Amino acid sequence: MVGLTNFADASGTDPQFWTALLRTFQYAAASVPLGIVGSLALALLLTVRVRGTSFFRALFFMPSLVPIVASAVLWSWLLQPEWGLVNLAIFAVTGQKGPGWFQAPEWAMTGLISLALWTSIGGTRMIIFLAGLQGVPQELYDAAAIDGASRWQRFRNVTLPMITPTVFFNLVLGVINALQVFTVVFVVTGGGPAYATWVYALHIYKQAFSYFSMGYASALAWIFLLIILALTWVQFRISRRWVYYAAEND
Repeated sequence: MVGLTNFADASGTDPQFWTALLRTFQYAAASVPLGIVGSLALALLLTVRVRGTSFFRALFFMPSLVPIVASAVLWSWLLQPEWGLVNLAIFAVTGQKGPGWFQAPEWAMTGLISLALWTSIGGTRMIIFLAGLQGVPQELYDAAAIDGASRWQRFRNVTLPMITPTVFFNLVLGVINALQVFTVVFVVTGGGPAYATWVYALHIYKQAFSYFSMGYASALAWIFLLIILALTWVQFRISRRWVYYAAEND
């Protein structure tokens, strides 16, 4: 019964349980769609056969190679409200003082999302999209061009349907990774200010290693596992309506 009490405390007596869930879902809801769209757009640009494409691919991939702690420290400097380069640029262009970023509750989550996009848009997700785009048969584009389809029509009616398995793969992995966000929050904000970035993984860490409530932290981890499994199952169920597998339609 003591173990079951931990599960009841999560939704009942723990004041930060629902806050941690809300912040985590806010982060995932913003970073995953923006990251997928950005990675796909970048992959489309890098499929254009122009001189120096390999150099640009390497250039865009480089941020993902930077260790996450180093990236977090770098962005905490760039987004420093008083002397950070971003706010200095905003002041130079507009004459207005920039946001407080990681020091302001209303901007802290935006800062974390911008950091996540910088490290992920040109990373593995972009490489996966490049592989998916290269798998689209060229004869489909040729047939669409003969029919007079515009570039946008070719993308909407040929490219996008053919790469839906790739989109789905990146979506599942993106949601799982976003829900598990921890390192950048721990390094940059520590969950603050005013619990504005108090994500679920950080909540588990604090319960286990700051408050030494190992049993309760384990219960939180099991709840988190069930949430991720449920979301993944829902995505697989919904994917039957929009993911196109060529092998199943032959």
